[in-house]
Amino acid sequence: MKRLYCCFDKPVLSIVLTILASSFAPMSAPALAQEGARMAAQLCAACHGVHGDSQSPMFPKLNGQTHDYLVAQLKGFRQHVRGESDARAYMWAIASQLDDATVASLADYYSQQSPTVGGAGDAALIAEGQDIFEHGLPDKGVPACASCHGAHAEGNGQFPRLGGQHADYLMRQIEVFQNGTRANAPVMSAVAHTLSKKDAKAVTTFLQSR
Repeated sequence: MKRLYCCFDKPVLSIVLTILASSFAPMSAPALAQEGARMAAQLCAACHGVHGDSQSPMFPKLNGQTHDYLVAQLKGFRQHVRGESDARAYMWAIASQLDDATVASLADYYSQQSPTVGGAGDAALIAEGQDIFEHGLPDKGVPACASCHGAHAEGNGQFPRLGGQHADYLMRQIEVFQNGTRANAPVMSAVAHTLSKKDAKAVTTFLQSR
């Protein structure tokens, strides 16, 4: 199986899981906050970058992501309700070792980091994507992305921040919503099925530029 998320070889992953399993004795709230930052730096940064600002489109940016979305996804990995190959290959094992307090601690840490400033891209494609994001595709029954993800793609509760995210990562998520292997967001699954590849490319290019 191709392991898109596997930053570690199997022996190293075993060591990581052992560390995780032994790291989370009951802690006070301040200690948990410190532990979230420590785990983010020592473990998560290997794939997701310093402070969650991933430099590789293989891995999503976590900095500035909404707290509720991060909690929901980590629990989704832990409960195996996210079934795409990326999740199974790596995040299922990591999340299985995280209790609710640690999940909340990591979410607190990443949600408080400064979000990534978007980059340049094809101007015509960005303009097309912005129109879809702001107004949807009424003839296809696609609602405006902004209605859930915020006027500036900043996210809202369990609806994630999309602004500044890697376009390639967003395209992969649309694809797994379309093929049904990621089934933990029924609203997005329905929307994804109505997007053509051209529409998806436009809107993800726009979002990366935010």
